[in-house]
Amino acid sequence: MKNIFILLITAVLVVSCGEGKTKSVEDLISNGTITELKNKKSELTTELSGINADLEKVNDKLSKLDTFKKLPLITTITVKENKFNHFVEIQGDVKTKQNILVYPEMPGILRKIYVKEGQRVAKGQLLASIDDGGMSNQVAQLEATSQLAKTTFERQKRLWEQKIGSEIQFLQAKTNYESQKNTLDQLKKQQAKSLVRAPFSGVIDDVIKEPGTVVAPGMGSEIFRVVNLNNMYVEAEVPERYIASITKNKEVKVLFPILGKSTSSKVKQVGSFINPDNRSFKIEVPVDNKDGNIKPNLTAKLQINDYTSEKAVLIPQSIISENSKGEQFVYAIKDKKANNVAVTERVIITTGKTQGDFIEVLENLSVGREIIQEGARSVKNGQEVKVINK
Repeated sequence: MKNIFILLITAVLVVSCGEGKTKSVEDLISNGTITELKNKKSELTTELSGINADLEKVNDKLSKLDTFKKLPLITTITVKENKFNHFVEIQGDVKTKQNILVYPEMPGILRKIYVKEGQRVAKGQLLASIDDGGMSNQVAQLEATSQLAKTTFERQKRLWEQKIGSEIQFLQAKTNYESQKNTLDQLKKQQAKSLVRAPFSGVIDDVIKEPGTVVAPGMGSEIFRVVNLNNMYVEAEVPERYIASITKNKEVKVLFPILGKSTSSKVKQVGSFINPDNRSFKIEVPVDNKDGNIKPNLTAKLQINDYTSEKAVLIPQSIISENSKGEQFVYAIKDKKANNVAVTERVIITTGKTQGDFIEVLENLSVGREIIQEGARSVKNGQEVKVINK
């Protein structure tokens, strides 16, 4: 009986000890109730907050006591005002208004060519002749009859002035002479069409037909291509958003990548029509071609000054970062301590146009402010850094 009593007391004690024991996280995950799990979460959160607070205190004390800590090394630049010229870069093609194909004005056999490719010619210079089909003989015959009519008219005129002969004889002689003269003039003009002349001064770029070829007015019978390389210009299409900033007489830098040369010019003409297909307008920029290296259809790049600010804040684009909201920012020096130790500050900025590696800052960055250049991508807001400017 005594033994049974002892066993009962032992069992009660074991049960009591089991009820007072704290369950582990593993036990709660396996068999815990919702209430037990929530209570455990609240307990762990409280403990974690306390640990973090203690850790922050320890770190603060360490930062004050540790004189050998390593700080990020950075360089800085001071914000200054500069003159800012922004340029729009547009591609265009070289053209000339004097680049034409020369066609015959009358049909016939191309009898002779008097020039060769690459030869410079003057306006009105004889380039080629076409067989006139006997028209020169007609001109010679008509010149003889016209001369006879002139002589007859002059004699009849003298007689008429002396009151000799009738008026009708005088008028007939006059009419016959004038008719012969007009016919001769018309025939000479027609014969002149057999001579092909240069329409303007330039260079024979291409001799297309050979002597003996049958030619006639119209497409397919071109004989020469004549080009004037002295009156060259670049034609380009400019997006319509620049219609207010790219105007006549704007300064332009013209670059020829193939030739490795550049020249300065101005916008000579601005188109008055917006192309509905690509929403652009045309401009013309004249170019100097003294050495003759610039050819029609050569590719050119135009750098046109569309915006100028006399007092612009310019900073390198490489030091600008962007946050999750799409805001741009730079790091500036907020407070400088001894030994070139400084505290950083994040500054949200508003930017404008770019030119090369620099960008204009429109807001929130004042002149004289010291901003981080090298190391700007690796620092944080409020962080201590070491300035190593020389």
